[in-house]
Amino acid sequence: MDVLRPPLVRIGGRVYRKNLIREQAFPHEEEEEEGFYAGPGDCADEACDAFEVEETERGFQCRLQVPSPLYKYIIGKKGETKKRLETETRTSISIPKPGVEGEIVITGQQRSGVTSARTRIDVLLDSFRRRQPFTHFLSLPLNQPAIQESFLHFKEEVLEKCSKDHGVSSSLFQNPAKLHLTIGTLVLLNEQEIQKACDLLQRCKEDFVDQITGGQPLTVEVAGVEYMNDDPAMTDVLYAKVHMKDGSDRLQMVADQLVERFVASGLMLKEWDRVKLHATVMNTLFRKDPTEERNNTMTGKSSFKERESFNGQNILKLFENFHFGEVQLDSVRLSQRFSSDASGYYATSGQL
Repeated sequence: MDVLRPPLVRIGGRVYRKNLIREQAFPHEEEEEEGFYAGPGDCADEACDAFEVEETERGFQCRLQVPSPLYKYIIGKKGETKKRLETETRTSISIPKPGVEGEIVITGQQRSGVTSARTRIDVLLDSFRRRQPFTHFLSLPLNQPAIQESFLHFKEEVLEKCSKDHGVSSSLFQNPAKLHLTIGTLVLLNEQEIQKACDLLQRCKEDFVDQITGGQPLTVEVAGVEYMNDDPAMTDVLYAKVHMKDGSDRLQMVADQLVERFVASGLMLKEWDRVKLHATVMNTLFRKDPTEERNNTMTGKSSFKERESFNGQNILKLFENFHFGEVQLDSVRLSQRFSSDASGYYATSGQL
């Protein structure tokens, strides 16, 4: 690690430096803890305006909503993380029983201790949340019949002309019913977080989406293919390119502002300066063991095998300008990663 450029965590408009040195290594992820040093604007010794600390007859307290799957990261191995937090901040931390959704309550005689405990918990949760596989995503569906038909024609031609190329097989192709443009991914761990994301999506429609689109569908052309890594002979993701039919950047504006708003809310992590608008048509992560399909559906967990790249050189050359068609984009959906609706598309939690 470059000590002059340590990893940073942004929480509530504040920036914290993370110390990656662990005091003790545990065999399980939930038993690990990353320390931190508070950066400029540390609120450990003063009231922090990023969250509310209320005064009580016995001192001070702070309440925070935490999805039950994350309780274990605050508790730690045999309760060691919770005990250490309480000892070092001179507070008491009350956590609901496992599987029970509720508030975590931090109490203490000193405001500084309560704010310090809250800040440390926020940093811990942010670190572990980043490791969770995404559960939902914002998308623009492309599964209209004409696009699906063109995609199946593309698949047929690729297999006919390029099946002898290394790694190319039918298992790489997207399900035509699930063709979409991904705007961003989210980790939503309980019903409250899902509802918060749905409500925010509706506010985005009122605040800027209708203004940008004029309340009308956006006409988009899907044409050409491109790859996402440095060597086309070792391709993992092949995607179809999209652009506005009228040459404007309205689709890009909608996507960028949606991500900006969701990142500001804490529901999404910022990965890039701009959203890369693309429609995945081939992906090595689609190579999965069919015998585990049932387990995936029931547990919501991915059983993808280790990636085996494919040689996409001929595909890129032969289908560089393949025309998938035009589509009217009239909705943005918050969809569940491992669940499908009656149409075969990803099950929708909310949309605008």
